[in-house]
Amino acid sequence: MSDEHYETLDPENWPEMRQLAHRMVDDAMDYLQSARERPVWTPVPDEVRERLKAPAPGEPSDPARVYEEFRQDILPYPMNTTHPRFWAWYMGAGTVMGALGDFLAAVMNPNLGGANHVAPLVESQVIGWLRTMMGFPEDASGLLTSGASMANFIGIAVARNTHCGYDVRRKGVLAAPGPLTVYGSTELHSCNQKAVETLGMGSDGMRYIRVHSDYTIDLKALEQKVAKDRKAGMIPFCVIATAGTINSGAIDDMNAIADFCQREKLWFHVDGAIGAVAILADHVRDQLSGMERADSIALDLHKWMHIPFEAGCILIRDASAHHDSFSLVPEYLERSSEPGGLASGSLWFSDYGLQLSRQFRALKVWMSIKEHGLARFGRMIARNVDQAHYLGKLIESTPQLELTAPIGLDIVCFRFNPGGMEIEALNQLNQAILVSLQENGIAAPSYTTLNGEYCLRVAIANHRSRPEDFDALVKAVTELGRNIM
Repeated sequence: MSDEHYETLDPENWPEMRQLAHRMVDDAMDYLQSARERPVWTPVPDEVRERLKAPAPGEPSDPARVYEEFRQDILPYPMNTTHPRFWAWYMGAGTVMGALGDFLAAVMNPNLGGANHVAPLVESQVIGWLRTMMGFPEDASGLLTSGASMANFIGIAVARNTHCGYDVRRKGVLAAPGPLTVYGSTELHSCNQKAVETLGMGSDGMRYIRVHSDYTIDLKALEQKVAKDRKAGMIPFCVIATAGTINSGAIDDMNAIADFCQREKLWFHVDGAIGAVAILADHVRDQLSGMERADSIALDLHKWMHIPFEAGCILIRDASAHHDSFSLVPEYLERSSEPGGLASGSLWFSDYGLQLSRQFRALKVWMSIKEHGLARFGRMIARNVDQAHYLGKLIESTPQLELTAPIGLDIVCFRFNPGGMEIEALNQLNQAILVSLQENGIAAPSYTTLNGEYCLRVAIANHRSRPEDFDALVKAVTELGRNIM
């Protein structure tokens, strides 16, 4: 059968596809370069929502037409994390090289479960860079993950399998001599509880410890809770410190937690999704002292290092414990004992996590770090911290605005408060201000509730933000608040 009649999924017309691909790249560069010129957010129109409910086509479509549908119905309505005034939840702004790295990784299309090819070497190098960055020893292990949720899961899983006094992996949690328990502050991210639940310990296995007024964990309360639980027959095995809480950016006293875990023979895990990479910023580094003593650290590279989603990492000091918690090699995955061949090689990342099929996310990290260097990332992080304090001063100097929490790292929580309003009405007013900010495309902060008070939450993990963006935010909040009252 001749090539022209042998059906594949390759383009039917390579020159036309090449031309379309060049157009896509040009449009993508224009889109990123003009990020500031668009509204921060645009709601998806009802007619677009309806078109996106259509059934899958049975027959081929012209690639150019598919791209036009993308330009019409998808590109104009993003979450828009790339915009300079996107400060919602906690997300990085992405980079051009990171996006191109994702494209090239998809072109190569390798599986990072293992085998003898170049992609695992790239991931190994990236993990080595991160290991050194975080002050971990050279023989520590690591794995790139979809994000810190999976990284925290892996860290807690290794802790459970190695620090409970028996072979948990083989016998399961039902064989434990008492309920297995993990400890963290009331400000701990919910993904950790999900991990504890998924690992068979139930939500009761996640033991929450009160915080101080600055939202850091109360060490005395932690000590008392662990002692009480042990006396009641429970099996404490892990303490989770937070390097930047999700609500306010508070950093737990990690040296004190490390000392406690060492005395009590507990696994010391750090949820560093928010702030661990701030180790790169000179005037933040000291706040993270003690993190290097952890048994495991979860990182999110798609936050403050701006790698396009998804990109997280787990680092684990004890490589053998990491490997033994996940390695399972059936006959169809056996490695060749002879050198050479695709099945040879020692870098099988499937031995260190749940996934066998894994994307080549290391390439966008590798290319981004190669392009910018770690020092530039550190400067961007330091600038965001400075911007948070700049915004804080604007708020403090503006009548009817008030901070609702100490500024932690790059997170600012505040509200509009004209005085004389009941708390429920005040909460509703600030919620209306937030929705107006977003729907008018002015700015995209998010929200949280602290001590029953609803507030605007500005997470400044954005390398495109400038001082005038925060001036505009304060002006808009003040005007909206007065108009909505």
